[in-house]
Amino acid sequence: MALALLGLGGNVGDVRATLDRAVADFCDGAAVKMLARSSDYETPPWGVTDQPAFVNLCLKVETALAPRDLLARALAVEAALGRDRATGRRWGPRPVDIDILAYGDLVLREDDLTLPHPRMAERAFVLVPLLEIAPDWRIGEATVRELAARIDATGVTRLPPRGL
Repeated sequence: MALALLGLGGNVGDVRATLDRAVADFCDGAAVKMLARSSDYETPPWGVTDQPAFVNLCLKVETALAPRDLLARALAVEAALGRDRATGRRWGPRPVDIDILAYGDLVLREDDLTLPHPRMAERAFVLVPLLEIAPDWRIGEATVRELAARIDATGVTRLPPRGL
């Protein structure tokens, strides 16, 4: 079993309901067991800024799946929830996005899978939720806590739990 960190987000439709469904579909308790889930955060768009705000969260999971199989699972959940990567605009609006942020301490550089995620240290929408669930996880030479202290988190707002 390996530990992995995932980032989820979206900004189309009932995003929080979609993210709840993505977490439930992704974490079956057998091949992927959720160990921790961050709060949901409203975050400004990144990359393409002329779009609605996102809702983001992070997961810490234990998995029996190899990194490529974990990626295949993420892509299948995205597709089942309405994401079409073939026609979608890069960094544009989407109902759901699931990124593998880290898989243990594995360093992997392939065309369609880079671990740890190559831009996570630049993204407050990743680091702020990760700070809740994995502050001491090392990404390269720094912990999530150290990386989060260096980032501008303006506009990243913790949302109240659903139903309140």
